[in-house]
Amino acid sequence: MIIGIIIAAIVLILAVWAISGYNGFIKSKNNVEESFATMDVYLKKRYDLIPNLVETVKGYAAHEKETLSQVVEARNMARGAGTIEEKIAGENALTGTLKSLFAIAENYPDLKANTNFLDLQNQLKRVEEDIANARKYYNAVVKIFNNKCEMFPSNILAGIFHFQKKPMFEIDAEAERQNVKVEF
Repeated sequence: MIIGIIIAAIVLILAVWAISGYNGFIKSKNNVEESFATMDVYLKKRYDLIPNLVETVKGYAAHEKETLSQVVEARNMARGAGTIEEKIAGENALTGTLKSLFAIAENYPDLKANTNFLDLQNQLKRVEEDIANARKYYNAVVKIFNNKCEMFPSNILAGIFHFQKKPMFEIDAEAERQNVKVEF
């Protein structure tokens, strides 16, 4: 009789632990998805601003066609990404081309004084700050989720229910360290 009660108590404790752990994983997974969706909203705002910015720069820097084409190409690549990994790669490429675009703009005094350009640049700056904050939040919730996937004993539940680590949103460190090169 006592052995039966002990076994029932152990089974009950394991069941409560499994249910609680599973619900914790679901909550963490939903936080990861919500944080990525929030970042995606800011990325869309960025995509919508870029064509206006490129058109404004085109009027002043017509011979900079290659850089402008690279910005549009990087925007389209990032926008069309299917997986989180592709989205991260696309966003890193877009960030690099935007830096080149603004470096070119520095060499055109009339463009730097153009109110449309300045307004677009300020809007993009605000969106970039929002994206940076959203990336920080995304990476924070991904870290929590990944810790659950790897730490004992929750890693047992992760294996049973096929929860897998999520990718961090990391920049291409080597590209970020490179100076933007402007040639005429």
